[in-house]
Amino acid sequence: MDALLTFLLKYPSRVWERGDVVWSPVLPAWTIVLAGIAALGVTVWSYSRVTGLSRPHRLVLGALRLGALLIVVACLARPTLVVASAVTQRNVLAVLLDDSRSMALRDDGTTSRAALAERAFADSTALVRALADRFALRFYRFAADVRPASSAAGSRTLGTRTDLAGALDGARQELAGTPLAGLIVVTDGADNAGRELDPAVLALKARRIPVYTVGAGAERFARDIAIERVQLPARPLAGANLLADVTLRLRGVAGERVTLTAEADGRVVATETVTLPARVETMRARLRLAELAPGTHRITVRTPALDGETVTENNEAHGIVQVRSGPDRILYVEGEPRPELGFVRRAIATDSALQLVALLRSADQKFLRLGVRDSLELAGGFPTSREELFAYRGLIIGSIEAAFFSPDQLRMLAEFVSQRGGGLMALGGRAAFAEGGYRGTPVAEVLPIALDRAPRAEEAAPIELRVRPTGAGLALAALSLGANDSASMRKWDSLPALTVVNALGSLRPGATALLTGRRTGESVDQPILSTQRFGRGTATVFAPQDSWLWRMHADMAVEDLTHVTLWRQLARSLTEESPERVEVTVVPSRVAPGEPVELRVRVADAQYLDVNDAAVTATITTPGGRVTDVPLEWALSENGVYSGRFVAEEAGVYSIGAEARRGRDTTRGPAAALLADEQGADVEQAELRAPLLRRIALETGGRYYPLAQAERLADDVIFTESGVTVREALDLWDMPIVFLVLALLLGGEWALRRSRGLA
Repeated sequence: MDALLTFLLKYPSRVWERGDVVWSPVLPAWTIVLAGIAALGVTVWSYSRVTGLSRPHRLVLGALRLGALLIVVACLARPTLVVASAVTQRNVLAVLLDDSRSMALRDDGTTSRAALAERAFADSTALVRALADRFALRFYRFAADVRPASSAAGSRTLGTRTDLAGALDGARQELAGTPLAGLIVVTDGADNAGRELDPAVLALKARRIPVYTVGAGAERFARDIAIERVQLPARPLAGANLLADVTLRLRGVAGERVTLTAEADGRVVATETVTLPARVETMRARLRLAELAPGTHRITVRTPALDGETVTENNEAHGIVQVRSGPDRILYVEGEPRPELGFVRRAIATDSALQLVALLRSADQKFLRLGVRDSLELAGGFPTSREELFAYRGLIIGSIEAAFFSPDQLRMLAEFVSQRGGGLMALGGRAAFAEGGYRGTPVAEVLPIALDRAPRAEEAAPIELRVRPTGAGLALAALSLGANDSASMRKWDSLPALTVVNALGSLRPGATALLTGRRTGESVDQPILSTQRFGRGTATVFAPQDSWLWRMHADMAVEDLTHVTLWRQLARSLTEESPERVEVTVVPSRVAPGEPVELRVRVADAQYLDVNDAAVTATITTPGGRVTDVPLEWALSENGVYSGRFVAEEAGVYSIGAEARRGRDTTRGPAAALLADEQGADVEQAELRAPLLRRIALETGGRYYPLAQAERLADDVIFTESGVTVREALDLWDMPIVFLVLALLLGGEWALRRSRGLA
């Protein structure tokens, strides 16, 4: 089709896309206008004198003749296509070659993508010779970073990341002082660096630098199962119920059964056999991992290779879990003696990784303090300063009215979630939620349930509800009560009903219902356990007033530990994501040896306000035990964040801690982990991402080519508005389509005249 259009329009479509059509008349413009008017007049006059023709025939014949005359007049106006092209040997053309692990895949079973790319861009090829005749070529290789290369030969394909944004930015900055005509990017598009691509594309577009993308590999495998992603809890407490959420991409394997295996440091900690569904290209599976000891563990999830599978390198994925020893401290505030407090305390007391501190109001301005560290803790009742309250990682509010708290304390409760990043859980009770006067307070804004209903009367009977998990709740480790989803659901269905005494409002946008309750004989569910992110932390509502029935109800066996297990898991989930004052983040968390790593450390004071004037140092412990200090600088664009870089030279697990010094105050944060290995993550999305490459080319004014059609580059890259260019005027009046249309119009007129006896 492109060849046919080129024949008819004289020039290829790429020239038309880049050019501007202008008029360059060979005669004065007024003479051409007069010629057009004369053509119209001659046509009307000539056919008005012909007799024996109907009006429609006169109109058709007149239109055919007028069209032919106007084409001749238009040719006199000399339409011209003005296009910018690169001046020979005055511009630089950069060729960027993907050197990540996915380029080592053999889609056809024999030759790797990297080898095909080297073959297409070898120095001896007609393509490279043609490019070298017109441009000064600069070769680069990229994976996690971009580096110069002497030619297309010598690929290593060891990079675990494909950073397209970094490659585009790096090449543009490297060649900023040169007349850059364009970039050629040869890749499979497996961009997995986690960076935004739009800023890099916009920077090129602003300089009118076109990007010509060349796609290597197959867009869709015939038969393949890939582990695309494994989501693991970041820093769980020791003894936690751990779930690995595995995303599988499926191609041509419907109905087959495969076994997923999870290993921690080489030890099998979970297996699950799943049946691959039909007509589904992605599916999720959950693996329940065996209990892990405190420390850093390397997790590997794999599935065996299938017969005839296109690619087997993507049948495993890796991650890291950092298990904390604790204890995490939770403050439980209760306004009246009731069984819920006692049973929750006994459940959590069995967990050495948690410490529950209870503040029970026994009378006006009198409190019972349980689980405190010393006689001074909570001596004055509920904390009156941010430092005191923010020392806890979790907070549970029981049946206690809003008037118990001062306005400053209510505001601190909301800031405990939004600024400190703690976990807040509000329990149901006769003095909770709207019944406790929380409507319109800062606490109400934090909760995932809107307090938009009138409070229930104090004498109203409790509402009895059967509780079941939602789909989101069933996928949550904190609500898992069995060895798998089916066993967990059976256990939930066997639990006795609980009661609610509060008028629960609607679920807020963005909140998630984890447990729902339903009255006997009704079909409407209402949220019983719901949660939402608010600022840096999470807020949760658990509406029942008597979860202790799951321990003491007559239907519950004496040895049944459902209540204990559930509350231990809920308390753990409450504190799991609560940050420390110094938090270390490694970007990315997995690299290949020799790749750069960005360190980001957020520093806060005792009130969890961002600190911009600290001296921050990261301490890196290599797999071999060598310790290196890396000073970090404040990232001006973000308060409280300090950044730096280092290169992970060794393979293995790194430990990265941080220390913030501010005057005489020194604060250390928990160490983060980094995995450096040769297996890496780049092959998890191994199919060619042609749509992404087409978008990059389209937005920058370039074009996309499959690798097999890369030779077309030589004719396309010369048309550019970047670098040193010259504008050429290409005549359009002699296009074959002009003569073809003219012949059709004149031939049509003659044929119609002949049929009417006029020729």
